Amino acid sequence: MIKFRPPFLKTLSRVAKDKSGVSAVEFALILPVFALLFFGSIEVSFLMTVDRKVTQTASTLGDLVARGTTLTESEMNDIFAASTALFAPYDGSAAEMRVTSITQKNGKAEVSWSRARNMTAYTKGASLSVPKGLLTDGQSIVFAEVSYDYKSTLGYFLPNAQHLSEEFYLRPRRVEAVGIQ
Repeated sequence: MIKFRPPFLKTLSRVAKDKSGVSAVEFALILPVFALLFFGSIEVSFLMTVDRKVTQTASTLGDLVARGTTLTESEMNDIFAASTALFAPYDGSAAEMRVTSITQKNGKAEVSWSRARNMTAYTKGASLSVPKGLLTDGQSIVFAEVSYDYKSTLGYFLPNAQHLSEEFYLRPRRVEAVGIQ
């Protein structure tokens, strides 16, 4: 008995038995997934690096002010310039920075003075809320804030700017309250 097979079934059977291109097909299917994971992890590591720089800058900004006794405008400009430099190799000139001296009087935390770069400084005497238990009457703290909008280096994985910010409260080191001239 002779079996009749249509020609397309013979071709299909031959292709099903041929294993020479399986690796190439598997590679073509897996490559986009691995490329996405690879470049996505690079972008997340860049974002984490910038977030660490924002934290370090806020800490340094507050610390440099808290070490002073009475600061001049020139010294404040130098402190802001040094804080901006901490963002290297990223562009720190776009970072928003503000440092404020807060004193508590009659149970109310008030701004003694405030200086800012790329954002608005608080007005003297303005009321600010601080974490409960941080201040008692007559005490002073230095409040440092840094914000930065991270724009993706690669542009595809994080299409919108990511807003990063940090706040630090530090006690003056050598005086009751850091002054400004």
